[in-house]
Amino acid sequence: MPIDSIWSYAPDLDHVQEQDLTGYTVVASDGTIGHVDRQADHHGMRHLVVDTGVWVFGRSLLVPVGVVAAVDAGERRLTVSCTRAEVKAAPRFRTDSETMDPAYLTVVGDYYHRLPPHESPTG
Repeated sequence: MPIDSIWSYAPDLDHVQEQDLTGYTVVASDGTIGHVDRQADHHGMRHLVVDTGVWVFGRSLLVPVGVVAAVDAGERRLTVSCTRAEVKAAPRFRTDSETMDPAYLTVVGDYYHRLPPHESPTG
């Protein structure tokens, strides 16, 4: 997968691009991560800011939309193609200004791009 694709929804999720995913529950292959606090597209790098609640000490995480594997509008849930540990180990998101910093976004994109592929969760 080209690194640029980490910032775009998979072709079968094109319909999601214009959807407001705020409040959707975010689920990894091995459990819930949190919920979408907001979505952004700076410098052509579309991503979600995920509020983890108490799971990662109230920390938010930045997740490129290229790791979104499925969206269930009825359940208001989206599934990402990585594990909770992989998301937690991503480059730390500290301030909102980072969502507009191309250098930070590049580091995050590179991290997610290098993750091994995972089987899609079923059910």
